[in-house]
Amino acid sequence: MVRLDLRGVFRRELQLTFTGSPGREPEWSAALADGDDAGFLGPGSAAWAVHGSMAPIVAGVRALMMQALHPAALAGVHDHSRFREDPLGRLAGTIRWIFTVTYGDTTTARTASEHVLRLHRAVTGTYRDAAGIERAYAANDPDLLRWVHLAFTDSFLAAHLIWGSYWGGRGSIPGGPDAYVAEWAVAGELMGVPDPPRTAAELRSQLDAYLTGGRLAHSARLDEVMRFLRAPGLSPLLQPGYRLLFDGAVASLREPYRALLGLERRRIGPFRLPAVLATRLVLAGVRLALGRRGPTETSARRRLARLRGGSTASGAERPGTAP
Repeated sequence: MVRLDLRGVFRRELQLTFTGSPGREPEWSAALADGDDAGFLGPGSAAWAVHGSMAPIVAGVRALMMQALHPAALAGVHDHSRFREDPLGRLAGTIRWIFTVTYGDTTTARTASEHVLRLHRAVTGTYRDAAGIERAYAANDPDLLRWVHLAFTDSFLAAHLIWGSYWGGRGSIPGGPDAYVAEWAVAGELMGVPDPPRTAAELRSQLDAYLTGGRLAHSARLDEVMRFLRAPGLSPLLQPGYRLLFDGAVASLREPYRALLGLERRRIGPFRLPAVLATRLVLAGVRLALGRRGPTETSARRRLARLRGGSTASGAERPGTAP
């Protein structure tokens, strides 16, 4: 009799979605064990705590929502991205950059960021701003790069504060939210963002300046992207959980941004669905399937142990299979 390993099937589908490498560690992840220094970040850092929990799964969806509010960022995705034909490929590429900067040595982090910037050189065109005026855009424009960095940082911080301390999270953030914003500023600098925010207050102030300055907008093109994000063509096994994660991402948005996106929290009659709790349950299931520690962090710890000339205290742990 053949026993159906539902957990194994679920794990492979998650690996395919996150890294494109089901059943094995991606080569780029294993290569993080190489390198000659500790990297920009490290164990005990706020960034390792935030990016090492399950909350980034929701944060990634939320960040895409936020980034799409800027008409120039939206135009770049619409005109140049293959998100419709290959949504998983784009997701895997983004995950690779995030975890390379988080866990890699400084040379690898710089090289990965320079690679993304080279890809961005071809992403140019025109868009209509919130007032309907046609303008030129370039993905490597520092102001546009700033918006993408702000949306990313805000989303990962917000998701961790809601879900990071539950079932597989890393609890509180070492140094608090300010520490995470300050540490992840290095990613902004690597991507050409001048003077990124270094406190949570600066982050919110810079983010809200785009909103109050009338630089964000709703459009039919935005509605198209939101429809895609609501149902991005994942495996049927993952679709029910993703729908709950999408609802969680919507619930985590601050009201002015949620309203501009044209999104509402789901209800049954007069009652709001418990999106935060449902998302927590989904993330617990993902953690059960993938394990507590992903291979990228495990590779980084191997590099650090080699540089110290010893072994990590957790070296006997069985590596997980999350990114």
